[in-house]
Amino acid sequence: MTLEAQLCLGALIGFASGSLPFGYWAGRLRGIDIRQHGSGNIGATNVIRVLGKGIGVPVFILDLCKGLLPCLGVAAWMQASGVEGEMLSAGRVLTGMMAILGHMFTPWLNFRGGKGVATAAGVLLGIAPWAMLGGLVAWLVFFFLTRYVSLASMMAGVGVVVTMVVRMVQNGRWDVVQLSFGVILAVLVIVRHRSNISRLIAGTESKAGGGKAKG
Repeated sequence: MTLEAQLCLGALIGFASGSLPFGYWAGRLRGIDIRQHGSGNIGATNVIRVLGKGIGVPVFILDLCKGLLPCLGVAAWMQASGVEGEMLSAGRVLTGMMAILGHMFTPWLNFRGGKGVATAAGVLLGIAPWAMLGGLVAWLVFFFLTRYVSLASMMAGVGVVVTMVVRMVQNGRWDVVQLSFGVILAVLVIVRHRSNISRLIAGTESKAGGGKAKG
């Protein structure tokens, strides 16, 4: 199989995996449409708010795995085929990016999905675990300082990029493909939270543990 065919197949695998709307299905198992409750989002945060941690935490893990597993699987397959270096990095990034887009624009729900935070965390764990750790630290800091999940998620995206830059400077080697992915990911997460940004500015955004979410 040619390299181009491998990249295309990896992208399809990533999108198909990412498109699985576990949050929506979890709601259906409880007899509700999660899109009609809480923030209306199908992601794990809203599932936890509406259905509790007993269901929300497994949804988070599944959303994370649908980003992690295709990245690991496609990378192993490409390596077994002799692909390495920048092309292997490109295969990982393309698969991961498509998994995130699959979650955000799932064909299962008329191309309207979640915000992609958990799936992005899984992708980062598969291709740049140190960047994922940097994003996690940023998320924890901003969450515990402000109790805003949305703000913490956006700052996690920024933390990923900052960590990538610091790590690459330390190593003296720049991975342009991976860094570009980090920047695009951060922008996507911020754009998907634009309604939350409006509420943060207006002072109407809900805090964790502060009652019913507005978004």
